[in-house]
Amino acid sequence: MEPIKVQVFGLYTREGFHENFDCPVKVVALHPQFTRSNYKQFVTGGNKLLLYERNWLNRWKTSVLHEGEGSITNIQWRANLIAWANNVGVKIYDIGTKQRITNVLRDNVGLRPDMYPCSLCWKNNSTLIVGWGTSIKICVVKERNATEMRDLPSRYVEIVSAFDTEFFISGLAPLADQLVTLYFVKENSDHMDEEFRARPRLDIIQPLPETCEEISSDALTVRNFQDNECRDYRLEHAEGESLFYIISPKDIVVAKERDQDDHIDWLLEKKKYEEALMAAEISFKNIKRHDVQKIGMAYINHLVEKGDYESAARKCQKVLGKNMELWENEVYRFKTIGQLKAISQYLPRGDLRLRPAIYEMILHEFLKTDYEGFATLIREWPGELYNNMAIVQAVTDHLKRDPTNRTLLTTLAELYTYDQRYDKALEIYLKLRHKDVYQLIHKHNLFASIEDKIVLLMDFDKEKAVDMLLDNEDKLSTDRVVEELADRPELLHVYLHKLFKRDHHKGQKFHERQIGLYAEYDRPNLLPFLRDSTHCPLEKALEVCQQRNFVEETVFLLSRMGNCRRALQMIMEELEDVDKAIEFAKEQDDAELWEDLISYSIDKPPFITGLLNNIGTHVDPILLIHRIKEGMEIPNLRDSLVKILQDYNLQILLREGCKKILVADSLSLLQKMHRTQMRGVRVDEENICESCHATILPSDMAKPFSVVVFHCRHMFHKECLPSSGTIPGVQFCNICSAKKRRPGNGILEMKK
Repeated sequence: MEPIKVQVFGLYTREGFHENFDCPVKVVALHPQFTRSNYKQFVTGGNKLLLYERNWLNRWKTSVLHEGEGSITNIQWRANLIAWANNVGVKIYDIGTKQRITNVLRDNVGLRPDMYPCSLCWKNNSTLIVGWGTSIKICVVKERNATEMRDLPSRYVEIVSAFDTEFFISGLAPLADQLVTLYFVKENSDHMDEEFRARPRLDIIQPLPETCEEISSDALTVRNFQDNECRDYRLEHAEGESLFYIISPKDIVVAKERDQDDHIDWLLEKKKYEEALMAAEISFKNIKRHDVQKIGMAYINHLVEKGDYESAARKCQKVLGKNMELWENEVYRFKTIGQLKAISQYLPRGDLRLRPAIYEMILHEFLKTDYEGFATLIREWPGELYNNMAIVQAVTDHLKRDPTNRTLLTTLAELYTYDQRYDKALEIYLKLRHKDVYQLIHKHNLFASIEDKIVLLMDFDKEKAVDMLLDNEDKLSTDRVVEELADRPELLHVYLHKLFKRDHHKGQKFHERQIGLYAEYDRPNLLPFLRDSTHCPLEKALEVCQQRNFVEETVFLLSRMGNCRRALQMIMEELEDVDKAIEFAKEQDDAELWEDLISYSIDKPPFITGLLNNIGTHVDPILLIHRIKEGMEIPNLRDSLVKILQDYNLQILLREGCKKILVADSLSLLQKMHRTQMRGVRVDEENICESCHATILPSDMAKPFSVVVFHCRHMFHKECLPSSGTIPGVQFCNICSAKKRRPGNGILEMKK
């Protein structure tokens, strides 16, 4: 037999080698780190699986790894693991431990192995993918637990996924967590019962434990595919590159992953513009053939063609960005199709902005057809975007045709405000009674402009107007406001009443005027005003109240002026309210008033009942009881008498309780005073005689001396004190006696 020559070429380098072998070789697998300078191991497959290793003499040493199961059709080497397929199944050999790990049996035993060969590929250093016929298995090589070793290999294989496919497998390759599969396809003819060969398919599938999910599928056009068999196709891939080579007898087809540009092409072809724009924005650094803005413009054009103008306008904001030229082109296009309103709310209005003419064109369009929309734009757009005077003139022209239109008037006021013509704006707001008038006055300090408009402000909102006027008295004096409101007394009263509530003295010169205003417009607050005001002329107030027959107010004024008897008489005669009369008598606490009250009530049984129930704590009830006529029927007399007795008992109990407290407090204070007086008093060099003002202690303590100290802490030399007073043996402090204080008795006499 002639020797077999095996030659290896590097595709991207000049590395390579060739060797001659004596045995038949069908398949060769090189060590994964095989290079020209390091080609020490490789395996060959024919009827045997042979491992070739160079020894130290640079000669090849041959080892038989497997034989006796027919031809070896495929070998794949990854790290220390060699996988090969023969007619029986797939074996895996660990070259590190020199052990065969497993044997994965062939499923489709009915298929000829030479016509439907096995496809093998390593996904990583421990995962082998096996495809045979229509069956795919994913096998994972795992380390065996040390406790399970015995005579078994140190590794074992677990099949984590096994499923069948629709077509025959010609090749497999990993793609991340998915699989690339090359299928040999047979289909049934529509006219005959025989099968015919179709174009091969390149599918991407997602393996699952017992099935798979098709991700994509492409039919490949290769020459003479009608004559090819399953064994005529192969799928190879370059590890580290997303390139896949489909090999057939007449063609080699290169497949590669679609990039983002391809994806965008497909989306645009399907008119999925929004998804295409999103994909381009996410991958803008990776796309080469497309431009984000051009895709966006295509999307806008598509939306306009569909008639979805609102969405097209919204996309302009995102797509056109800072390109002012494109913005203007789009605005004119929207004008041409009559859709300026749609794009108006999305126009740039910040640091980057269009020419004023663009904004004015849109405002004029709204002014013609939509007053509310026009007003909204004026509120939302900064005034710098357009020529304010031109828009003011346009609004004025429209108001000539519709002078009472509130929307246009309000918008004109806003334009005047932006143009700093506040007087005109204020005039419109007051005319419209617009809520923003007070904000305008405060914000722009327009108090000088509202001096002659106070009545208008009050008519609009009394509370807000008065609060504003009182909060800004330094800008609008009270005198000025009173002068403006002179012809509207009801408004004047509201203003002066709030002024009085804030400060009882600020508007004192208007208090006389307020009497009549309260009497006319706000009687419930008249009596509180009379009570709180110290500047109100009582005679004037009494005159007004008597004219209007305001009894309660008159009673208060009479009592305040000292005419309590007349006040009590009015309560009894006009109000006929005994409780109020009793309350009044209690407030005044005048015996004569009580006498008058009793005299008036003595012939009125209901009044007597009221007196009996209430006077027990102020007047001796016997005085009233003695004056009651014999035989007079008095309602609830029994209850009244019981109450008098209870009140009397309560008074006795209170007096006794107070007496006990007084005695206890007196004793406690006496004891405290006694303890205090019994304490010693410190006398040292710093103390002086209150009479001669010399140091109380002599400089020479060896000499005899005598000192007198009083409870008031005043000290004297004994010789400096005057002789005893009227009480023999008792001395008093001269200082405290001179100040008419209670004199301090001498408490200590020091002698030496």
